[in-house]
Amino acid sequence: MGPSPVTLSRLKLGKLKVVRRQLLQRYEHQPFVSCLAGLYGCQWRRYQRARAQPGECCCSRLECGSFGVLIVTFFLSLVFLYFWSEAQNDYNDFDWFNFGNLGFWFPWSVVLLVVAAALFTYIALLLLLAVCLLSEGQRLYLHWSHKIGILVTLAFSISATAVLSDLWSKEWKTLLLSLQVTAPFLHVGGVSLLTLLSWPVALHFFRMNKRVRQVAILGLYLAVLFALYLVPLGMYSPCIKEEGTLGPAPALIGHRGAPMLAPENTQMSFEKAVEDGAEGLETDVTISYDGVPFLMHDSTLHRTTNVRDVFPNRTNMLADMFSWSELEMLNAGSWFLQRDPFGMASSLPPEEQVQMRNQTVPTLKDFLDLAARHDQLVIFDLRQPPVGHPYRYTWIQRILEVLHNESSINSSQVLWLPSYQRDQVQEQDPDLQQTSGSRDSIENLQEDRIVRLNLHYSSMSQGQIRKYASVNISTNLYVISQPWLYSLAWCAGAQSVTTNALHILRNLQRPLFLMTPEEYGLMWMLTDVISAVLITVVFVFHWWRETGLPFWSGGRQAHENGLYSKFRTDKSEVCGIRWSPLSPDSPTPALMSMPLGPPLHLHAPPLHGYPVLV
Repeated sequence: MGPSPVTLSRLKLGKLKVVRRQLLQRYEHQPFVSCLAGLYGCQWRRYQRARAQPGECCCSRLECGSFGVLIVTFFLSLVFLYFWSEAQNDYNDFDWFNFGNLGFWFPWSVVLLVVAAALFTYIALLLLLAVCLLSEGQRLYLHWSHKIGILVTLAFSISATAVLSDLWSKEWKTLLLSLQVTAPFLHVGGVSLLTLLSWPVALHFFRMNKRVRQVAILGLYLAVLFALYLVPLGMYSPCIKEEGTLGPAPALIGHRGAPMLAPENTQMSFEKAVEDGAEGLETDVTISYDGVPFLMHDSTLHRTTNVRDVFPNRTNMLADMFSWSELEMLNAGSWFLQRDPFGMASSLPPEEQVQMRNQTVPTLKDFLDLAARHDQLVIFDLRQPPVGHPYRYTWIQRILEVLHNESSINSSQVLWLPSYQRDQVQEQDPDLQQTSGSRDSIENLQEDRIVRLNLHYSSMSQGQIRKYASVNISTNLYVISQPWLYSLAWCAGAQSVTTNALHILRNLQRPLFLMTPEEYGLMWMLTDVISAVLITVVFVFHWWRETGLPFWSGGRQAHENGLYSKFRTDKSEVCGIRWSPLSPDSPTPALMSMPLGPPLHLHAPPLHGYPVLV
């Protein structure tokens, strides 16, 4: 005896609910696609959009070109953003360079960083929208306003990179140095990105009906993927080292004191540097017209003093051409509060701000006496006076007079940097630590009795630092203020660094990005293996779905159509309702199978937002 009509009716009613729920889920998916298409191409209504059938191109030639330009712009804006982010160590120099050319102070470096980040975020979101639309089988149509935005971003990235490369070509060396510490982590990020892209790549690969396109898209994807998998073979980082081989942290030398916490080249700045744990002090020395060596970095006085107010007609005059009595009249601290070059002046205590307003231009004697009291090493640049200056040819002797006769410092505390008349200086004072500002052969350095090198950080090389250290020539790198650069100098074996950020670097307990070769190898292999497994799963899933292989669900065989299906449902899965009397007394609804006919399609609803089956 078979099942009763009521039991059959309930089963078929349940089957109808399942089909209706599946259709509703597909219909309710449309708001997501509408949002994507609206944000990308301002196509908020369904009738404005078109779907790409399997094997068809995703867009017209114009839109293909726009999508290609979008990809190029994404990578160029990413390169510039990374380039400028890693240049933060030299932002202060960049802003002062603009101050010298424009005549007013403004934090252009931060503005440029914000603009670059905003434009990159905009382009990245557009690219994400495009990839999502392609994954949904939608044809791409980029709105004209976005096309203008892409061209603006592209022009900005190219022009900014070109200008900075011309003015600041050494920053490319900074970028290459940054890769020595960030490359392992950039590798993980790149592999993760390509793993995510495997979904749309596999989707379109199996839906293309032209073998040439299939080979092209899969070949390009696999080539980039395998190249990225093997990139670590060519990576080098001094921060990947065996356990126990890391040397001591480099000593910190305050660059013009502590310029982030007090006005540079002032007594307050040097006292701050000593408080923050500096082992040495760096400064710049100029000789006044009447022979008093004083501290000043620039050739003029208008950046770090109020010379414009005191001597309005001599604002751009060389600092060497002022007498000491005139220099004593200048304020060397108020500018720091007005311009706040590092963005920290406003957070300092009120009593320190009052002290800053009373800073004056210090003499070399005052500087040396302060270093002697605190047992600090000192290193200073000297600028030869201009033609017509009374000390044009006796400037070295004048500095030595202050060292020997006027100050209380020991000669052994002085790292003598000027190369001019080095032989005579050594004869007069052999206790000075002879320091060179340029690399040379070991033979030449030993001949000149050089005991320390003072090099720009862009010339950092672990091999050369070790080579010089093997003959007792230490290396000082300037100016390093970012923790990642300090970490790199630490791993490379530098003995000391000159810095603006004593209060930050002194708290670094170990180098950033430090890892053993075993840890690095494990990270590399795990990243590649997990990525390969996930990509394989994604491709197998799309192959299974697009070939229509059966799967079993709830004891019955079913099929899953791709995203390009027109919301079809099999005729055998659809039930209809008709009235069939079960007894002669009263009519009772019974569910019967619907006659076979054409496949059902889902149409836009006339009312209440619900789908209608026709």
